[in-house]
Amino acid sequence: MNRQPQPTLARRLLRGLAVLPAAAAVLAANRPIVVFAADRYHQFQINSRDYKAEYGHWSILPVPADFRINAIHAALLSTGKVLIVAGSGNNRQNFEAGTFKTIVWDPASEKFSLVPTPTDLFCGGHTFLADGKLLIAGGTKSYEVLPENIRFAAGVMKIKNESPDGGPRVFKKGTRLIAPGGKRYATRTDVTVPAATKMQHAGQTMVHAGEAEVWVDAVMPGDTEVITKPAQYRITGLSALDSRNLYGVADKITREKQEYGGDDTSYEFDPRTERYVRTGNLTDPRWYPTLAPLPSGNVLAVSGLDRFGRMLPGRNEVYSPRTRRWTAAPRLTRVFPTYPALFVTRDERLFFSGSNAGYGSATEGRTPGLWDLRNNRFQPVPGLQDAAMTETSASVLLPPAQRQRVMILGGGAVGDSPVSTARTAIADLSVRKPVYVPGPDLPQPTRYLNAVVLPDDTVFTTGGSTGYRGGPYRGNKRSDLLTAQMYDPAGNAFRTLAAPTVGRNYHSEALLLPDGRVVTMGSDPIYDRSGKNPGTFEERIEIYSPPYLFHGGRPAITGGPAEVTRGTSVAYTSPDADRIQTARLVRPAAVTHATDVDQRSIALETHHAPGRVTVRIPKERGLVPSGWYMLFVTDTKGVPSPAIWVHVS
Repeated sequence: MNRQPQPTLARRLLRGLAVLPAAAAVLAANRPIVVFAADRYHQFQINSRDYKAEYGHWSILPVPADFRINAIHAALLSTGKVLIVAGSGNNRQNFEAGTFKTIVWDPASEKFSLVPTPTDLFCGGHTFLADGKLLIAGGTKSYEVLPENIRFAAGVMKIKNESPDGGPRVFKKGTRLIAPGGKRYATRTDVTVPAATKMQHAGQTMVHAGEAEVWVDAVMPGDTEVITKPAQYRITGLSALDSRNLYGVADKITREKQEYGGDDTSYEFDPRTERYVRTGNLTDPRWYPTLAPLPSGNVLAVSGLDRFGRMLPGRNEVYSPRTRRWTAAPRLTRVFPTYPALFVTRDERLFFSGSNAGYGSATEGRTPGLWDLRNNRFQPVPGLQDAAMTETSASVLLPPAQRQRVMILGGGAVGDSPVSTARTAIADLSVRKPVYVPGPDLPQPTRYLNAVVLPDDTVFTTGGSTGYRGGPYRGNKRSDLLTAQMYDPAGNAFRTLAAPTVGRNYHSEALLLPDGRVVTMGSDPIYDRSGKNPGTFEERIEIYSPPYLFHGGRPAITGGPAEVTRGTSVAYTSPDADRIQTARLVRPAAVTHATDVDQRSIALETHHAPGRVTVRIPKERGLVPSGWYMLFVTDTKGVPSPAIWVHVS
């Protein structure tokens, strides 16, 4: 049989090229079928048990329409429920209508409930108290106003009272003040000015003027009412004597942007009654503050914008749960940018990782370091790469807390800069002179990353964006990262996990649930998908189940005390005692703006007996601050139990 001659290479290429258009036409005609098939295969793959056991699994939580809110703050309560706070939710219409929202979600029953919210807690600070109540302080007193929306020049007026007689003076909203050139201005609110005080100095009586600040607006619109230099203003309607003692002074009155103004209200949220309980006011109104729990049980409030939108110049204050009162702490003067990440250390100092949420000087107060509250000394911690890109970064006290290592992850340049970093770094605070050393890079440059400590001593990280608020980055109109990673402190490496379906950037949160899952919520993108129109707040809630939940049966704790004391050993019953390898106390999260100073995981020394495991609680209050914790035990396969709640004192 004669063999047919093989076609030449050129002929074969021409034949192949002739087939390509036909093949392309077939694919184009059947593209919906191809896409549908690929999607079905993807769904089959991510829902297979083998895939879940290696990468974990995401699911959307069905939230009834009446309970969909803009999640700005989230905290896991000692009842196992999740408190989700919107306040006005970064929505001016809600603010002006006085519509403020809080919901409570019960993961065990999947039920939601609305909580009456008395003031706008949007962008306040919060932390847990030793009794399990959540202290919430500050929030929004006024929304920002952009220059293009300002018709009437405005500024902060300081009203002075040089008379020690007659007591405080009250000036009603609309009180007029006259500039030296005759321009007129009116107070935006009522203002009470204290009387002057008499003081003895070197045998002589001296009078110190009383003063109070208030916004004033020009009576006439336009730039003609702008005053750019400091001046003294006459208050109308006063007698000749009062006119000499009472007057206004202002540095400037302009049509510049007016920043958000901070509120001075403070509450304790009670997990049992699920209600806000009013406490004493802050000594300074604060917007974007951090509330740092102290080993003593008190709480330190730092940073924030005041009621006129100005950065507080290092004025900090302390809350006493016993008296429910705030007092100024002039001895603890320290400047930080807003929402600084502060961690209580074993030796009872506060470590500022460098992470923050934005407002403040581009240079002052951004140096990482250890702050000793006993003498107000600050020890810088050097070595951080991309040190100018700590804004909107994440920070976490790596598990177990005994190792005293803090990790900073990602971040961006100051303000709405498009520059971000994939850098991570770790500071070992157990040594005398800590320095940051490089950790493994994130897969992409990332802002707004959420980092959650898990009971198996890993850290779950997810979400974020490369651009500012998910906006443009290197030619892309949107930059949300649909990624998740697991960081293993022991191996100092990330590994890829299943991808979420919902992007999370600014105003997003993630926290560990008592059953070992992680809930993610929120996100406030600056633009929609087109990159042209304003973005809409993401109200979907997504839950991640880590791989350890697909590795077989889980161990359990079946009994034991709910009250424990530092430095003591405590026994718990468990049918799985013989296979329990580790025990961890995990402090519940209270997170906002990628800042969570509460969460930490403490390793417990364990001893086994048939049907029982005994754990020892460390004695240092800087390591184990008083409060409620989730007690997890983990078996030899790395599978954690569902948590039980334990109160440590």
